[in-house]
Amino acid sequence: MPVYELNIDEFSNDNYTLIGIHTILNEYKLAYLLNQYLHVKFNRTNYDLDFVQRNSESSFAVYEYTNTKLCQKWFLISNVYKSTRKATSIGLFEHSDSISHLIPEKKKVDFFLKLEGVFEYESVVKTIEKINQIPQIITSYQLEVNSLKSKDFLIF
Repeated sequence: MPVYELNIDEFSNDNYTLIGIHTILNEYKLAYLLNQYLHVKFNRTNYDLDFVQRNSESSFAVYEYTNTKLCQKWFLISNVYKSTRKATSIGLFEHSDSISHLIPEKKKVDFFLKLEGVFEYESVVKTIEKINQIPQIITSYQLEVNSLKSKDFLIF
């Protein structure tokens, strides 16, 4: 009987560029401003990235834009999820706030812009420059995907 081997690395999609965005904006405001400055059309997806870790649930918003002419997909993904839980103990504070991150090693990044497909280096640099021109953006920069421990959370 033949033995079949499955290599999990065959399913990983490391063929994407990742840009980290620091801002105080909500995701819908950021998507709106990116649409204006980058001339794209981000739309809210009908799914979120949902995770259950250590008895806490997290849901990260996802916006998507597809450029069919260039075979490119753009994803705007929230890195921060804030939740309020009712405390089980009786005390001064009835609610406790909890913050979870999609990519824990990049806690200071508020949003990720995931660019799938073929992107030339110059177009990525121009995209970052345009994002940094938005007044409400603190900064944005390209991230090294292979250095992330939690990069598997970006595969969807």
